[in-house]
Amino acid sequence: MELTANALVAALREKARPGEAVQKHYHGGGDVLGVPMKATFDTSKAFTDLPLTEVDRLLDESSYEARLAGFCVLDFRARRTKLPDDERRAGYELYLRRHDAIDSWDMVDRAAPHVVGRYLLKRSRDPLFKLARTTDPLRRRTAITAPLYFARFGTTADLTDLFALAELLLDDSDPVVSKPVGIALKYAGVADEAALRNFLDQHAGTMQRPALRYAVEKLDPATRKAYLG
Repeated sequence: MELTANALVAALREKARPGEAVQKHYHGGGDVLGVPMKATFDTSKAFTDLPLTEVDRLLDESSYEARLAGFCVLDFRARRTKLPDDERRAGYELYLRRHDAIDSWDMVDRAAPHVVGRYLLKRSRDPLFKLARTTDPLRRRTAITAPLYFARFGTTADLTDLFALAELLLDDSDPVVSKPVGIALKYAGVADEAALRNFLDQHAGTMQRPALRYAVEKLDPATRKAYLG
């Protein structure tokens, strides 16, 4: 199989079903090929060894599915436990450099935890705080979605920055950001419920409602009701 951006796009076009897979969630400015989501994921996985130079070319494509596939390739590569650190860094750097290619929340959700969060687990989280302060809601979404990796695979100490990022974004009313703030808090609470409760005791009264609903989702019913009330 030829490992090129053109070959991946051709494979996607073969699986396109225009008029059936309409991607109603996509509100970006790109073309929609009409490739079913599973087919996009399966095709991307088959191209996991696509060179990063070709991934970069893929992110120049106008079609939504092609660019989503590019971020899926980065994700599948980053999930490899024995990926050399220089390759992990290269994927991380490509993600951040080509954030301009992201025009849909699912591109962030697919790649940010393993491509960005995993790389930063034992490193400074300053890049996330920089993203959290940008005017682009999708970059802010990356800032709070990448730390999902900390909640799942880090220690309770690694949650400190997740809570700090959530606090920084608490007033963000854009649903592209407010919902993932709540989701990040929810999973932080799975790892350390006491820390989540402490956070909510301080901020529940002023949180964006969508964020609060997600944040308390895994708490016991009585506690959940108290915070929502």
